[in-house]
Amino acid sequence: MKKLFGVIGDPIEHSMSPSMHNELFQVYGINANYHAFHVKKENLSDAVKGFKALGFAGFNVTVPHKEAIIPLLDELDPLAKAIGAVNTVVNENGNLKGFNTDGSGFVKGLLERISMLSEKKVLIIGAGGAARAIYFTMAKEGPGLLDICNRTVTKANLIVKDCPYQVTARALNIEEAEHQLEIYDLIIQTTPIGMAPDIERSPISIHKLKSGSFVSDIIYNPLETKLLREAGNKGAEIQNGLDMFVHQGALAFKKWNGIVPDIKRMKDKVLKQLGGLSC
Repeated sequence: MKKLFGVIGDPIEHSMSPSMHNELFQVYGINANYHAFHVKKENLSDAVKGFKALGFAGFNVTVPHKEAIIPLLDELDPLAKAIGAVNTVVNENGNLKGFNTDGSGFVKGLLERISMLSEKKVLIIGAGGAARAIYFTMAKEGPGLLDICNRTVTKANLIVKDCPYQVTARALNIEEAEHQLEIYDLIIQTTPIGMAPDIERSPISIHKLKSGSFVSDIIYNPLETKLLREAGNKGAEIQNGLDMFVHQGALAFKKWNGIVPDIKRMKDKVLKQLGGLSC
């Protein structure tokens, strides 16, 4: 019997997950299909019930459902519970268990470009589910400073307060972060601002960005956001969200199928579909 997998989000048309996972199923001889489902907030509960009723083996969760889906699941992995967001669900004999592979996927991709994170001064932009996952995972790596900024500072404050790891940290508003941007070695952008089709927006002004810093944007469509383009022009090293995307996808694939997939193949597949070169 064919296994069913999927991804839910709003919007979802931009997702490369179906092509990436369906190719992996072919490569590893797994009788399965992966589909994208456009699910609005008011339909989330019905969608989860439908996946369970249809016997989906697992599914991914993207914006804006990563936090809202938690009460609809039967069980949470301890890390997902601490983060307060889920991006991967596994159906274990009718029991829907939520995991979070965002933070681990991001750090795995980042460490391919940066040799170590200790002592670095880091700024995270945004305070949603992905920001929370990345913040907690980064805190575990022991950076010298781990600030977080958001238009609603109370949300950023909650992430700092809830973090289970000791780290020097501050919650800032966007303007405060902009005014001291030159102190950061690493800036991580976690919001949807700049994602296709609204590609001419940027979440923060980088007028004070220092040359030689590293700027990572978790968006992968487009491959170069306005933020990354401007940062590159100012002499920063840049990274789009493709590395995080394939690594978190690989972690999900392993949870569903018990197989560690070929990361290079996954990345090449997404790049081919996007028609560009990664940065």
